[in-house]
Amino acid sequence: MEPEVFVDILSDSLFIVIKLVAAIVLPGLLVGLVVAVFQAATSINEQTLSFLPRLIITIVALIIGGHWFTQVLMDFFIGIVMRIPEIAG
Repeated sequence: MEPEVFVDILSDSLFIVIKLVAAIVLPGLLVGLVVAVFQAATSINEQTLSFLPRLIITIVALIIGGHWFTQVLMDFFIGIVMRIPEIAG
């Protein structure tokens, strides 16, 4: 049981978290930027105008990317299970 194994598992898990969160957050950030530019150009200061499109895009990103998210997490879990002999022995 070497410490490098745990460092590899930790780095893989952090990379997966960053990748999955970015796939959810980045579309919302881009839509928020577009809406903010639109609000600044038209001087409309309605709160729901900035919140609702980001919410809808985030839900759409979850729906579209749900299968991919699940596949990435399943691959990671299978990789962890396959490493059990390396960790235990």
